[in-house]
Amino acid sequence: MRKLALIGAALAVATGLSGTVARAQTTELNFGIIATEASTNLKTVWEPFLAAMAKGTGYKINGFYASDYAGVIEAMRFKKVQLAWYGNKSAMEASNRANGEIFSQSVDADGNPGYWSHLLVHVDSPIKNLDDVLKCDKTLDFGIGDPNSTSGFLVPTSFIFAAKNIDPKTCFKTVRNASHEANAMAVANKQVDVGTNNSENVRRLEVTAPEARKKLRVIWTSPLIPSDPLVWRKDLPSDAKSKLYTWLLSYGRVGTPEEIASARKVLAGLQWAPFNPSNDDQLLPIRVLEANKSIMKIKGDAKLTAEQKAAQIAPLEAEIKKHQADADKAEQGAFKKKVTAFIEADKKGDQAALKKMIGELAANVSNPAIN
Repeated sequence: MRKLALIGAALAVATGLSGTVARAQTTELNFGIIATEASTNLKTVWEPFLAAMAKGTGYKINGFYASDYAGVIEAMRFKKVQLAWYGNKSAMEASNRANGEIFSQSVDADGNPGYWSHLLVHVDSPIKNLDDVLKCDKTLDFGIGDPNSTSGFLVPTSFIFAAKNIDPKTCFKTVRNASHEANAMAVANKQVDVGTNNSENVRRLEVTAPEARKKLRVIWTSPLIPSDPLVWRKDLPSDAKSKLYTWLLSYGRVGTPEEIASARKVLAGLQWAPFNPSNDDQLLPIRVLEANKSIMKIKGDAKLTAEQKAAQIAPLEAEIKKHQADADKAEQGAFKKKVTAFIEADKKGDQAALKKMIGELAANVSNPAIN
């Protein structure tokens, strides 16, 4: 994909999947969607949203569906995707190696501040709790998530296995990586004994596979995970950032009652309410989680001496300390106060206040220097 570049005073094109030649202004954007389930199911709920985005912004919006999370991350890295829906772990990877930047956050349709990772078993399974899973006698087949999934991989790996110095490959008969939907169906069909999933996907199964959902039982629930972010490339032209941001935060909030109802119906298909502002500070708890997971792995490595372990752990502990300090600072920062005020105005349905705040926030994301 050709590099975004300035031509005279005009901003570059965010190039399309077809590899079109850059023109004088952004006309086409590719929106990446991580593979939480089959692409046919994802297209059913995402295409109406992308069509609304195209209509509201004037851009041609192409959905980009990959077979795994890494496909979307790499597409963003090589500029085949300009913005994307990620989980927090995959958003962190996009931030680390694909020039990605969080600009908004999904909101659960029921108003939950996030979602939860689960372990699922078949409803008839003799497995009752986590202790039954961790007997580690290599009799169980285990379904884990995509390596870039927060709820399917990072959270259960950190809170269940790394915390207890257990290597899943030595604990279970087999370990297979798959999407949330694939793992749920494998458990329902007794192809694996235990599988990772999350509260959002379990709820979605009630719509996409209700008979399979009846065959599933939750035996473990994680601490709360921050809601999924939307990420764009940092080098997306500023006018495109402003236009996308304004549309996204207005969608389902600002307009006539008919326009708002129509937007909320589309968002309901995604199991979401209107989006809230966010930024890369959202990733700080995930970075702490990832570093802690690495520390647990080092501590459990019998091949390392005590001195080697200490040498490898020290920089990770320093990293955790920095992330925690940054998180504390962010919690008291100006952006957090703006988001809190935005949410309060949203609760009141104050469209005038919302329009003003959206304008200010959009100006900030398109020109961070004014913050």
